[in-house]
Amino acid sequence: MYSYEYLQKFTENVFSKMGCNAEEAALCADLFLSAEVRGIPSHGIIRIRDYYKLFKEKRINPGPDIRIVHETPSTAVVDADRAIGMIAAHYSMKVAIEKARQCGSGWVSTRASNHYGIAGYYAMMALEHDMIGISMTNANPLVAPLFSLSKMLGTNPIAVAIPAGKYPPFVADFATTPVANGKLTVAAKRGDDIPFGLLQDKDGNPCNDPAILGQGGSMLPLGGDYEHGSHKGYCLSAIVDIFSAVLSGANFGPFVPPFVSNLKANEKSVGEGTGHFFGAMRIDAFQPASEFKAKMDEWIETFKNASTTPGHDSVLIPGEPERLKEIEIRRDGISLINSVAVEIKGIADELGLEFEVR
Repeated sequence: MYSYEYLQKFTENVFSKMGCNAEEAALCADLFLSAEVRGIPSHGIIRIRDYYKLFKEKRINPGPDIRIVHETPSTAVVDADRAIGMIAAHYSMKVAIEKARQCGSGWVSTRASNHYGIAGYYAMMALEHDMIGISMTNANPLVAPLFSLSKMLGTNPIAVAIPAGKYPPFVADFATTPVANGKLTVAAKRGDDIPFGLLQDKDGNPCNDPAILGQGGSMLPLGGDYEHGSHKGYCLSAIVDIFSAVLSGANFGPFVPPFVSNLKANEKSVGEGTGHFFGAMRIDAFQPASEFKAKMDEWIETFKNASTTPGHDSVLIPGEPERLKEIEIRRDGISLINSVAVEIKGIADELGLEFEVR
């Protein structure tokens, strides 16, 4: 087990070695550790390896000129200048919040960025301002749309954070696929199979091998197959792609550059880098914030008091599993798969940093 503080400091040091200033390195570490403690290790320490590879290949810019290139009072397009996605996304969400402060709502589409970590982190930035936050991003193509053999879309997550009063906030943070790519990576590291219905091989046959993406296979949209609603997952993923990329001028669909550096990028480019989309809505643009929060408390209580299926004590509210997991992990420590710890130790050695494999 590792303490939060140990991994946070180590991650800060890694990003400092990659050229980030102290504030940026701390932000990246906060995002990585937020993923770990919220029970999303697929976006946590395991991803240091990928960021470091992208840095060595000069595919990310550690000293970017992130700037607004087009705007109205309530909207903006941000050019991230190939920044680390977490830094670009944090900047963009702050722009959305400031525009919401001025206009009631703010909307930002971002281009020329990279992988940005967990989507929920940025949506939750709006909560402390009594705003509703929205965050989404496209990603490199791993998903075959309905009736397709070709990988055309990413896992394309959507996150929405809504404040409540006496209860913790409502936080929906989900990929538009039945499983996140990072979870496939974790499963492969552990030697685990994936349930059927989530993946297909290169010929379109059902598959349970988490490494199938490297063998020409693909992920399926949320729903898995048509009979279980994969057309709806396809629609959700397409909406994320259009809002994040077509709207900003980033690469869309099959042209999004791969985050994992050993995946081959499409030779054609239709935009700049990876795209994101952010929104912030001021609650008092609709009604007094205190009234809304009281109504959200009533909404949560109504759902929590619903009759439950056998073996379950209560209905879960979006964000509740992650919040409970955070309490547990902060108390007990963070566990890393041994192979991941060994990889991180190798990176630490290259950078002249200390890291202990436990």
